[in-house]
Amino acid sequence: MDEDHGLAAATVFDALGTDYERAFGGSAAHQASLQRLLGDLAPHSRVLDVGSGTGRPTAWTLTAAGHEVLGVDVSPVMVELAARQVPGASFECADMREIRLEEGGFDAVCAYFSLLQMSREDQSRLLRKLGRLLVPGGHLVVATVPLDVEEFGVVFMGYPVRATSFGPEEFTELVTEAGFSVLWEQSTLFTPEYEAAVAEPQLFLHCRRA
Repeated sequence: MDEDHGLAAATVFDALGTDYERAFGGSAAHQASLQRLLGDLAPHSRVLDVGSGTGRPTAWTLTAAGHEVLGVDVSPVMVELAARQVPGASFECADMREIRLEEGGFDAVCAYFSLLQMSREDQSRLLRKLGRLLVPGGHLVVATVPLDVEEFGVVFMGYPVRATSFGPEEFTELVTEAGFSVLWEQSTLFTPEYEAAVAEPQLFLHCRRA
């Protein structure tokens, strides 16, 4: 496909497989975010992992702590890897924008870097949907690359993709407009572990459904 158009998320992550985990799984900020979430959760909480990838570190960490995890990912390869690597969790291959799940069925939702190939309108709609899936007072942890870009063509780990995001203030406003209170945030720089990788800004928000 022409680089200007980019590849669909499922195509890219099917091709990356465990290479993605090796590149991004060592993020100290991601691990710290998960530990903060664990401190907020009641025992045996039900957690939705949006864009669950290979299952590590998110689903693996939460399951190991005794929580019930459902991971949703558009990549069949990622879902197969996650089911093998985290047998204590459940995984479904689906587009989170389309899958039907029980409203109020989750105590927490994680969405680590899983919005970046969606349009701004879809990101807004999905955040509102995630709010409906949470119990009142439920937790949302969301992370993004906080850059003001829309349909921006970039080569990601060797594959052409189109990325859309918001600046940090605009993204925080998007989350609050979706019905969440932001309780904690962290901005950091992270350099993935792959050839020609460069440092990227990352924003982690820990929120509660209002």
